[in-house]
Amino acid sequence: MIFRAIEFAAKVHAGQYRKATRVPYISHLMDVCRILAEYNCDETIQTAGVLHDTIEDTYTTLEDIKLLFGTEVARIVEGCSESSKIKNDGLNVAPWKERKEHTIYYLEMEADLPILLVATADKLDNLRSMRHDLDRIGEELWKRFNAGREEQSWYYNSFVRVLKKRAEEFGEPLSLFALIIEKEVKFIFD
Repeated sequence: MIFRAIEFAAKVHAGQYRKATRVPYISHLMDVCRILAEYNCDETIQTAGVLHDTIEDTYTTLEDIKLLFGTEVARIVEGCSESSKIKNDGLNVAPWKERKEHTIYYLEMEADLPILLVATADKLDNLRSMRHDLDRIGEELWKRFNAGREEQSWYYNSFVRVLKKRAEEFGEPLSLFALIIEKEVKFIFD
């Protein structure tokens, strides 16, 4: 199932690049999958990791994911997607801060372990990319985003707080992720 998901994601994300770079977007999806595999997440979670941005960033629907990869993968992908983006086909999307506040609330109060694992692997890869680019291009990095350094710091520090809280509930590997992500956030924002 993972390899079918990789082929599918490569097809639907064809021509997409990481924000303001020439790095093919599929590399992010592969890194998320690799992180999940390294922490011994099962095939369903790894598959959802590969597909986590498909309903937000392509013409793929939740029904497509259900049909091709099953209800559980679709449920995880939906849980990792910003609701205002998928309900409105990318139109009339809520402002950045409102979307991120909703994400933090959802991860803290509602998300289950599979959704938390995929969301965490996604954030970890994003932070690693940010750190790499910060070393390479410095403060110019923040111009790539819809929100600047201060807002990004708020978001990622909020994510660390939620992750540490939820790690008390779920234990490993979430507790390991919390330590790693906290180090990345401190490196980038402190």
